[in-house]
Amino acid sequence: MSKEMITGSEALMRSLEAEGVKTIFGYPGGAIMPVFDSIYTYTRGETKKFDHILVRHEQAAAHAAEGYARVSGKVGVCIVTSGPGATNTLTGVADAMMDSTPIVVIAGQVAVGALGSDAFQEVDLVGVSQPICKWSYQIQRPEDVAWAVSRAFYIARSGRPGPVVLDFPKNAQIHKCEWKPVRVEHVRSYIPYPILNTDAIKEAAEIINGAERPFALIGQGVELGGAQNELVEFLEKADIPAARTLMGLSALSTGHPLNMGILGMHGNYGPNKQTQACDVLIAIGMRFSDRVTGLPSTYAKQAKIIHLDIDKVEIDKNIRTDVAVVADCKQSLPLITRLLKKSMHREWIESFKPYDNEENVRVIRPAIHPTKGPLLMGEVVNAVAEATQGDAVLVNDVGQNQMFSCRYFKFNKQRSIVTSGGLGTMGFGLPAAVGATFGAPDRTICLFTGDGGLQMSIQEFGTIMEQQAPVKMILLNNNYLGNVRQWQDMFWNRRQSFTKMLNPRYEDICKGYAIPYDVAVDREELQMKIGKMLATDGPYLLECAVKEEDNVLPMTPPGHSVDEMLLEINI
Repeated sequence: MSKEMITGSEALMRSLEAEGVKTIFGYPGGAIMPVFDSIYTYTRGETKKFDHILVRHEQAAAHAAEGYARVSGKVGVCIVTSGPGATNTLTGVADAMMDSTPIVVIAGQVAVGALGSDAFQEVDLVGVSQPICKWSYQIQRPEDVAWAVSRAFYIARSGRPGPVVLDFPKNAQIHKCEWKPVRVEHVRSYIPYPILNTDAIKEAAEIINGAERPFALIGQGVELGGAQNELVEFLEKADIPAARTLMGLSALSTGHPLNMGILGMHGNYGPNKQTQACDVLIAIGMRFSDRVTGLPSTYAKQAKIIHLDIDKVEIDKNIRTDVAVVADCKQSLPLITRLLKKSMHREWIESFKPYDNEENVRVIRPAIHPTKGPLLMGEVVNAVAEATQGDAVLVNDVGQNQMFSCRYFKFNKQRSIVTSGGLGTMGFGLPAAVGATFGAPDRTICLFTGDGGLQMSIQEFGTIMEQQAPVKMILLNNNYLGNVRQWQDMFWNRRQSFTKMLNPRYEDICKGYAIPYDVAVDREELQMKIGKMLATDGPYLLECAVKEEDNVLPMTPPGHSVDEMLLEINI
């Protein structure tokens, strides 16, 4: 029986098919041309296996893969060329690493014989990507393709998810090898799912059972572990109030009675205040980011701290814990819940309400129900949230648009938030939203972006035009780099250094890309125009002319304790 000999590029296609890949985001170039020649066959006619989405910039390919992965729970894939094509993806790789997003980046490379010669578009991709990904590997022989791809997907999706980079020299793409499928299900020295310490489970349960004022902090790890139901059972049995990080917003539905709101610098007043009053703090699938903790030296010093996380690196990294449960929370939460007493903490839960009421009167109502003046960002977000009834996916860019949309959007379903949390990448929103439309084609994708972030990736209007990706884009246009401007006003004596924006006519740009457009200036027409946007098939840009110097509140100033929140700014 003759051996089946195929090129490395063909082996890549078969390997991606074996991993269940359906969508690829990419951009061709010289060093990846053999792969794109194989993609040609796999995206057409009766042999079609994939959809390939041609982005307009390689960074967008990585962000689109992130958006796809976040909403689908699958590994996102992008394929680019060598040199600048590869380095353009690195912001997306770093973003995915910070936010635990499983993507695989496959980049072309010059032939092995030319490595180290400063050949055209040669970059040491493995060297530059290793610090910002879970694994980086150069496939030098076609025989190694199947193994490398399977290993890449295994590492990307298992344990704490994250990005993997494969560097694919041209000789390995065009040379032939015998096709042998490979399935990697174990990597020596890599332990994605730690062995659970049952003593830690018992100790955690004992502390929670003895608590009078327990408080749970919910992070993205709950969604990554698919533990939303286990979380609710845990909270309800012990009657524990909870708050969510930015990345964990859809891990617990907005309307759940034990949901106290959002944590962090621009979170809700009650959760941040009561962090400093609880006697037991239970952190579930979160990393104690500086934007959550404020000044670490004053953070929750009165409380016993229990930390549930799959990654041992996060334990005691930022905040010292009393009990660490290192495991997948889908496994650990039920074991703790089984040992919990049925409890009631009504008085403790009621203690959040005065703070909620004060924030509602001084911040929330004025932000979402103003009676005069220009449109406010909060009221636009609230209007879209009410129109979509908590069932849409929120994608946002970075800055004030991010903070306002995270604060006032509503979440009824899991995997409904796509945001750049750890890296804070401006320009993330538009390509991530495109990716989300392919990852969750049956859901409404609402993108909130600012004029600054939109212009960092506005070329992706071309991708939206070509694919008719049904992104509902809400542009909160305040003619400023709003978040930087707010900090300049608060902490730099109102010296607004290069934060005022001269913006283009977005209507004309949309016309050029055949994207439906409208503008909302008056609040009397806002609801109607949002309804029109949501009722329109395909993409849509609704530009909202919002107050130029609107500020995100509450706010914990940098270098302050988490409970030292400002409900107003006197400048």
